[in-house]
Amino acid sequence: MAKNDKTVFVTVGSTGFDQVISLLTSSPSLQILKSLGYTKLNIQYGKSRETYNEAMKISNIPNEIQIIGYDYKTSLDQDMSESDLIISHAGSGSILESLRLNKPLIVVINENLMNNHQAELAVELGNKGYLVYSSTRSTRHNNFSSMIDERENRQL
Repeated sequence: MAKNDKTVFVTVGSTGFDQVISLLTSSPSLQILKSLGYTKLNIQYGKSRETYNEAMKISNIPNEIQIIGYDYKTSLDQDMSESDLIISHAGSGSILESLRLNKPLIVVINENLMNNHQAELAVELGNKGYLVYSSTRSTRHNNFSSMIDERENRQL
C-alpha cells in the first residue's frame, strides 16, 4: 500500500449489524470515503455475511477503493493497528482497543440489541471527547461525512 493510502477498519463484533454494513458499502458512503482520501475499506462483518455479500454484488464500487471483508478472526489487532479510522459497534473491547491505539473512532450504537449497556459507554466516552458516536437511526449519508471530519480533526 502506498504511503498516502488511508484505510477504514469496520468492526461489528460477534453479532450481525446489517445497517452499518449496508451504509458503509453504499455508493454515497464509498464516494465520501474516496473524497476524503480513503483507498481501503476493511470490514469485519460478523453475522452480517449475507448483507456484505449482497452489497458486494450490487455496489457501484469506485476503482480507487479496495473492499475486503471477513466474518471473524482470532485477533483484530493488526487490522486496527493498520487503519487510519475505525468505525465500530459499541462493544467495550473494540472501543478500548481503538483508544489504546490512539485511532480516530466512530462508534455506531446498535439500537436493536436488548438491554443495550453498550450505548451508555459510547455516550459517556463521546461526551468526554474520546470518540464520535451515533445510532443506527441517526447515521445517514448526510451526516456520515461530518462524523468522519469531526473525528479526524479532534485531538485526544
